[in-house]
Amino acid sequence: MAASTIKLYTNHACPWAHRAHIALAELQLPFEEEIIDLSVPRTPEYLKINPRGLVPSLEFSGEILTESAIISNFLADAFPSHLLPVSNAPGGALLRARIAFFVDSFISKVNSNFFKAQFAKTDEEVESFVQEYVGAVVKDIEPLLGNAAPFFNGSDKLTQAEVLTGSFVLRLFTLPKHGVLPKHILSDLSAKAPNFYRWGQAVSKHPSVLGIYDEENIVARTKERLAKLTACGSPFATPPHLQHDSHQNSTFCNSNNFTNTRDI
Repeated sequence: MAASTIKLYTNHACPWAHRAHIALAELQLPFEEEIIDLSVPRTPEYLKINPRGLVPSLEFSGEILTESAIISNFLADAFPSHLLPVSNAPGGALLRARIAFFVDSFISKVNSNFFKAQFAKTDEEVESFVQEYVGAVVKDIEPLLGNAAPFFNGSDKLTQAEVLTGSFVLRLFTLPKHGVLPKHILSDLSAKAPNFYRWGQAVSKHPSVLGIYDEENIVARTKERLAKLTACGSPFATPPHLQHDSHQNSTFCNSNNFTNTRDI
């Protein structure tokens, strides 16, 4: 594809926006970046770009794309690479379908329990959501990673499966050591889902996944949000990450509401 101008509207604390950063890093594409402050109402200028006020948004040669999965998949299709085979390549359509199934299984069956555990009201609820997370990984994800080497489907490089799940896996492997979640979630996964654990370790150490991740800041902001929810007596108020953008949110992707599972 001919050289195109790319501008990403993003926030580095948002795991959904993080997806686009992983794709851009793996594709080694130059781009301009504009950070959107999610702690205040969106500006009229940004609402003209994305009327929903969500991140990420991508400006590509004058055209605007929104939604993290749509943006990441567009980039993978526009710039063919190791991330995703073209559909008419031998086995390409089948591998694309397997990656799509893997990502859908992770997001729809597993991921919400991670955020629910962070914002649960009691220790008992935390443990319940942790066990639901582990159980869903064992049932729905572990069998899909039997040939990971170390990445999806035996790849030695990141694939689109990691692009679309890596930001969440990174948080899983880093936040428990800061007390945001019980540390035993990782030891439980290591014992019960060894394929997932090995894969997750590789994903969470990859430079393209780590690129924009400010662990100290993410931990501080998560704890701040937890403290505010506790202070106002808000149950678990469907935190922002449990809502749906077109399916995805996270604690810091949306400053206006507390119920998503999509970009915010």
